[in-house]
Amino acid sequence: VKEGDSVKAGSILFHDKYKESIKFASPISGTVKAIVRGEKRRILEVLVESDDSQTFENGPSGSVSEMSGDQIKATMLSSGLWPFLNQRPIDVIADPVNEPKAIFISAFSSAPLAPDYNFLLQGRGDDFQAGLDVLAKLTSGKVHLTLNANTASDEVFKNAKGVQINKISGKHPAGNVGTQIHHIDPINKGQFVWTVNAQDVA
Repeated sequence: VKEGDSVKAGSILFHDKYKESIKFASPISGTVKAIVRGEKRRILEVLVESDDSQTFENGPSGSVSEMSGDQIKATMLSSGLWPFLNQRPIDVIADPVNEPKAIFISAFSSAPLAPDYNFLLQGRGDDFQAGLDVLAKLTSGKVHLTLNANTASDEVFKNAKGVQINKISGKHPAGNVGTQIHHIDPINKGQFVWTVNAQDVA
């Protein structure tokens, strides 16, 4: 996009320089006010000024249960949802060419002053399960959901289906997804693991 362009929520703002299939979408509708660049013209920010009413792009749709992994991957790429997936090792945006041995979602953060994911996702259990159904189609391995073993109430997560639930406890960095991968399903040479933030799953 260029400064002054009108965009909708879901409109593609820019794409990855090296993998053009990875696109970044606008979260709101409005007008592109500025494109802030850094060294070597690297994009630092795309500033979009919101309009009075939100309008949305008409993206592809379909029943997840009837879609193949390749169809889901193509839908996520074309709609700008792909950057929510991170790849380990290195922790970069997942390469759609690679198949992960597993996908990890941490619903527990041990960092000081970290938010409670049960509170953040309250009332969004159906959305979260829909996200899990999508992720399950992207790997032949397991989808791991890690929860705080010391929390009695996990209303959003306790009914999660199609995942392996791991309950963990301990001091920081027990809640870091990298620590969890190391203890639950370590990455060997030539392997990849994808991670997704619990809020982004929903």
